[in-house]
Amino acid sequence: MAKIFKMRKGFTLIEILISVSLLSLVLMGLYESLDIQRASNKHLFEYLQKSVKRDRAIMVLFNDLLKSDGNITLKKSDFDRLCINSTVNSLYGLPSAKVCWAVLKQKNTLVRVEGNDYNLPLNSEDRVEIDKVIENLDLFDITYNKKKAKILVVAQVRGSKPYTFLLRGLSPPIKKKKKKKGFKKPSQGQGGESKNGGSGRTQGGGAGRVDDGQTQTENIEK
Repeated sequence: MAKIFKMRKGFTLIEILISVSLLSLVLMGLYESLDIQRASNKHLFEYLQKSVKRDRAIMVLFNDLLKSDGNITLKKSDFDRLCINSTVNSLYGLPSAKVCWAVLKQKNTLVRVEGNDYNLPLNSEDRVEIDKVIENLDLFDITYNKKKAKILVVAQVRGSKPYTFLLRGLSPPIKKKKKKKGFKKPSQGQGGESKNGGSGRTQGGGAGRVDDGQTQTENIEK
């Protein structure tokens, strides 16, 4: 029997080239979409990190005020400066720390300064810990009412919504007791002398009276 072989048609070179070019275009589009998705995910992750960092910073400021002794110093300016003379909310294990919040001119950076005994501006001998908290601040405004023991804090980063909190019931500031100067009560003789007038007459009259009293006592003993 004669075998009949049927010819199978294959792809021509032109068809293969066209399919490869189309496949390359599709892959390029997928790669670009994946790259855009990866960049957006990275941007979102960075934004979330910054947001969490800002939330933590505001919470630290809240605890600094909440756990303070009430001795608060506020300096009003374009960006307010807040100093808490004593708070137990230490980030470095201090039993009691002085904490100041201020905004630097460089990139409008909010910083937290913690130490024991220092004044702003700092000296080279001051031992403090400085933490950069938030950059690109547009607003850092604080309103403190000592009589009502409440404080309002508003902080806003460029291009985002402001952070705001109101803290009431702050601890009243502890007033240092003034030492009373020693006061000696006048004796009876001095009291009698003071009734007779000025210092010159008092000394003279007083001395004469004391002598007279002594002579009278001697006469009685005799």
